[in-house]
Amino acid sequence: MLRVVQAMLCALVIIPVFSPAFGLTQQELVAKLESAGYSQIREIRSGKVTTYKAVKSGKEVSLVVDSFGKFKELP
Repeated sequence: MLRVVQAMLCALVIIPVFSPAFGLTQQELVAKLESAGYSQIREIRSGKVTTYKAVKSGKEVSLVVDSFGKFKELP
């Protein structure tokens, strides 16, 4: 639970939350993340905050993506 709260706070403070209406479609985002080595990509919604879970190098990570398609792993 603490990890989810931390992810939501980071998304609100550090990077604008991704919305397909602003730029990339969901399919374009998935393709971009897959080309960066992520797999099993899934969207996690919690109110207005959207983060993503994915697997990279066998490890599950949380990601936030901005409207330009730039992404960052959350701690």
